[in-house]
Amino acid sequence: MDIDVSAIFQIAGIGIVIAMIHTVLKQMGKEDMAHWVTLIGFVVVLFMVVRMLNELFQEIKTIFLFQ
Repeated sequence: MDIDVSAIFQIAGIGIVIAMIHTVLKQMGKEDMAHWVTLIGFVVVLFMVVRMLNELFQEIKTIFLFQ
């Protein structure tokens, strides 16, 4: 299992972009949209993390079950 550093940079990039969009929308007075954008960004990152955890558990399973 190799460590994929690009995934960390992708998550950080998504966080920075979402924070900028949230700030712009909040300053425009569209706080509801800003909260929705933040929620959607959180869900996208959550799916990325779940996919990486799935790969980790599959690797652990193959190591300990000798498959």
